[in-house]
Amino acid sequence: MAIATASIGAWAADGSTAYNFLDVTTSTHIYGLGGVNISTVADDINITDQNPALLGPEMDNQLGLNYMYYMGESNFAGVKFASQAHEHGAWAVGIRYFGYGKMQSADADGTITGTFSAHDIAFNATYSHDITDYLRGGINIKAVYSAYEQYSALALATDLGVNYYNPDNDLSLSAVVANLGGQVKRFNESYDRLPIDVRLGWTQSFGSLPFRFSVTAWNLTKWSLPYYETGDGTSHEAPKLKESFSTNLFRHLIFAADFVPSERFHIGIGYNYKTRTDMKTYSRNFLSGFSLGAGLNTSKMGFGVALSQHHVGGLTFMFNLTANINEFIQ
Repeated sequence: MAIATASIGAWAADGSTAYNFLDVTTSTHIYGLGGVNISTVADDINITDQNPALLGPEMDNQLGLNYMYYMGESNFAGVKFASQAHEHGAWAVGIRYFGYGKMQSADADGTITGTFSAHDIAFNATYSHDITDYLRGGINIKAVYSAYEQYSALALATDLGVNYYNPDNDLSLSAVVANLGGQVKRFNESYDRLPIDVRLGWTQSFGSLPFRFSVTAWNLTKWSLPYYETGDGTSHEAPKLKESFSTNLFRHLIFAADFVPSERFHIGIGYNYKTRTDMKTYSRNFLSGFSLGAGLNTSKMGFGVALSQHHVGGLTFMFNLTANINEFIQ
């Protein structure tokens, strides 16, 4: 079980929670902006996993598919569908599969006994409603089934979100409480906590410039996020604990920028300082902490790609496909 969850450990707020795969986005747009972004407004159903208040009637009959190659033999995939609910509401349902490949099993003496597979499956249902012309609220309910070798578990989680969007100023402000809930069925006697988090987000463009900037604050349930500085590999000194005010502050922030020359095309780049410092070894890739994504939309279809390489041994790649079903049935 620990081996299976290790492949997504870079997303954990700390080592005391499980189910950290719930924080891995389904959206290439969001992944390109640093992996966590709750305030970017777009006509893309895949972004709604970050903030249920980003779902809206404008996504009526939109279908989204997502796939992610996530280091090692890990492969994630999912599908999501949205529909309008009267004039000021919308709902969506989806399913996502997190597969971690084959792993070796061993007995208590360390003798290899064979192989086993490990996977998580998340089902979700989302509802949003326009509170005012500028303010929207949303709720997302998730049921998560986990199967690691002969062990299985079930958990329920809820995301609550609000978004304020002023199209005249292209200003978006959001707040999300993510992963409220707990285990219904445990793997064994121990109880695994969900990665409950509070997040704040700001996204805005300025004037006629085709750029949109974002800052996302996350892991706000815990200020202290220390890490160890391991050096460049040439010293035999013990790793140094880093826990200053500035390192804690920046490990809570994700910075991103979008180049948006039109409504049909975007290129995004993000910088996640926490990811960079979590992977801080002398063999870390220079690009660790950075991510890049791009998307192209037509009247009927949307395509998106994103990638990052947080470590020399781990390239991640994501692909999105969206379809506006209304355009096909007219």
